[in-house]
Amino acid sequence: MARPHLILFSDLDGTLLDHDDYRWHAAGPALERLKAANIPLVLNSSKTMPEIRALREELGNNDPFIVENGAAVVIPPHALGNEEEEVVNFGATRERVLEVLGTQRKKGARFRGFADMSTDELAAQTGLDPAAAGRAKERLGTEPLIWQGSEQELAEFEAALSAEDLRLVAGGRFLHAMGIFDKADGARFLLNKYKEQYREQYGDGPVLAIALGDSPNDQQMLESADIPVVIRGVKSEEVRLPSAKHAIRSLKPGPEGWNECVLNLLFEYGY
Repeated sequence: MARPHLILFSDLDGTLLDHDDYRWHAAGPALERLKAANIPLVLNSSKTMPEIRALREELGNNDPFIVENGAAVVIPPHALGNEEEEVVNFGATRERVLEVLGTQRKKGARFRGFADMSTDELAAQTGLDPAAAGRAKERLGTEPLIWQGSEQELAEFEAALSAEDLRLVAGGRFLHAMGIFDKADGARFLLNKYKEQYREQYGDGPVLAIALGDSPNDQQMLESADIPVVIRGVKSEEVRLPSAKHAIRSLKPGPEGWNECVLNLLFEYGY
């Protein structure tokens, strides 16, 4: 039987990147194997387009990517039969998100978002260097924030956002105010694109989606994949997947766990 085509969708912070120092180098062996086997690695993160562009350059990654928890999919030129770069947006714009947040602040909600922070303050909060912090502020459809109110006020805040067709998603470090979309939307969109391309090139062979993540923010992406991989991390125990999904859980955290799980899967599927 022919080996299946594999496509990887990976979160970044706490998954491919170390939670504390943002380094990916421990995943180097698996990244090299993916590249040698021509298996797409779609980065799918809360990070912005400029942030992911910079990381892709570092990794030598030329595949499509998903920004800001699914706010947009970016397809580089010639990646999926397209002549020029394509950006496909999902859900509310950042302008709309900031408008709603501003209204809630006037009503007493207490929080501090990226738009409220200087580049230096954001760098201090995240451990990013100032240039990277500047890239993190260039957003399309989401606003990460630090909640400064009570648990009761947070519940009221979430309800108020919901009434405006927005939601709050917990990431590894921040809460993310955003429209009604998530990482799974972009992943499904790209998976269908890849399936079309493979069907044209190779016929009707099996295509398997592998998703890797470490927090509740990754829940929908993991659930929608054929093979979900939960990377051990600060909030990984909060990720609850149906038993029928047979989720893989890494023993090691961050890029070390990522490397081990990806190498094992590549071996299992004949790569």
